[in-house]
Amino acid sequence: MDIRFKFMKFRKIAGVISITLFLISCISLGFRGLSLGLDFSGGTLIEVSYESPISLESIRNDLEENGYPDSQVVNFGTNLDVLIKVADQGGNSSIGESIFNILSDQEIPIELKRVEFVGPQVGDELRDQGGLGMIVALFMILMYVAFRFQYKFALGAVTALAHDVVIILGIFSIFSWDFDLTVLAALLAVIGYSLNDTIVVSDRIRENFRTERVLEPMDMIDLSLNQMLGRTLVTSFTTLLVLFALFIFGGELIRGFSLALIIGVVIGTYSSIYVVANMLMSLTLTQDDLAIPEPEGVDFDGMP
Repeated sequence: MDIRFKFMKFRKIAGVISITLFLISCISLGFRGLSLGLDFSGGTLIEVSYESPISLESIRNDLEENGYPDSQVVNFGTNLDVLIKVADQGGNSSIGESIFNILSDQEIPIELKRVEFVGPQVGDELRDQGGLGMIVALFMILMYVAFRFQYKFALGAVTALAHDVVIILGIFSIFSWDFDLTVLAALLAVIGYSLNDTIVVSDRIRENFRTERVLEPMDMIDLSLNQMLGRTLVTSFTTLLVLFALFIFGGELIRGFSLALIIGVVIGTYSSIYVVANMLMSLTLTQDDLAIPEPEGVDFDGMP
């Protein structure tokens, strides 16, 4: 038995931090809400191509001067292709043509590639279905973990997942970062990533509770976390390497996606260690909870 780091020694501090972050996130979501992207709020998407590179800032300034102050302007693929997103303005379907006329006044020749209009009703439908998808996912996870392990583990896993999702949403709300379908996809990916880590840690805790008979529950959890620490850190580190590469070199289109995943991996790693373990300690997990029931009619030596 090698307990190098006593995680549970700091569980109360971690609990205060988690509750504080959770409450701050809930307050921000309640009062500020999310800065919904075009997918949810509705609007117009315009893709144009220039013959030579152009400053995105100059495009933003031209649009702002002509009554489109909140437009999103990003490069799409190459520095010659530009993607413009304009929020819904009373269902005006001619916004694409108007913006193309504004940009055509510039000296660089421009070509209109596509115009897509997303109505606010479609945006509401996407938002509602996305939220319903997350609720269904959490419920199915609760049922799976309760069946696979024990209901105390299920409560810990769902609490950790809700903790991760709410804090990520809270960070996007506090900093007014755009929340679109790519960020929603990242949230669902975070649920899967965090659940995988939680299942691995829970499996080791269950195994140790069944094999180690001389340790207290707190020491048993510390032992399990130390045994899985190397695997958890290596997995998180290699995942973050890829995500930072996407964030830096992937461009504006997937920046929100990679940013949400980076935050999710960090928060998910923390929650699989402290939130789940804290819940198991609060629910007073014991060896009796994980004891394998003996078949009826069989005595202590296994003979009927």
